[in-house]
Amino acid sequence: MAYGSLIDDLGCEIKAAISSKLKGVRTPFKVEFARKSSTRGDAPTLVPVKQGGANVNSVIFVMEDEISIDKARDILWRRETGQICKNKTYKPSSNPGPNTVCIKEIKDLAGIATTIYTSIKPNIKELTPNQLARLSIESVRKTEKGRDGISYLIHVKSNGIETPLMKEYEKEILRQTETETLEAALGKLQLN
Repeated sequence: MAYGSLIDDLGCEIKAAISSKLKGVRTPFKVEFARKSSTRGDAPTLVPVKQGGANVNSVIFVMEDEISIDKARDILWRRETGQICKNKTYKPSSNPGPNTVCIKEIKDLAGIATTIYTSIKPNIKELTPNQLARLSIESVRKTEKGRDGISYLIHVKSNGIETPLMKEYEKEILRQTETETLEAALGKLQLN
């Protein structure tokens, strides 16, 4: 199940193992822009949350029949930890730390026997539109093109995902950058 960047950026291992996809399946858990991602210049990214957030549109990528649940967990974990094609295996932690990538599962969702998804703990303490905008704007200067928070937000919007903080978060980016669109904000920040 993909509810963030995975929708548009599967990685070669997952892409090669897909037989079909189901769009528009609501996540049975709530997500919000509650995690600073070090691989995105500390930009806010979507993660499951216990308070706030919303059930959002997701995509379930159905694997080929020969892909076992264990193998699917391994390739999802490798994609999420930047270890694609490194033949490492996922080992669940009984006591996950703040940066541990956990692969969780849901039974019988949208006609699929077992659905797996990524869960990482939230790490943004001040979860406000102003803070999210500040982190996103700063990320443009801290990471490679397309890996920043504004690009991430543009992709999330294009996939029909909406969270309670999202509209005000976007407005705050536009206010702080004195622009009219996210694309204009990104362009302006990339010039500086």
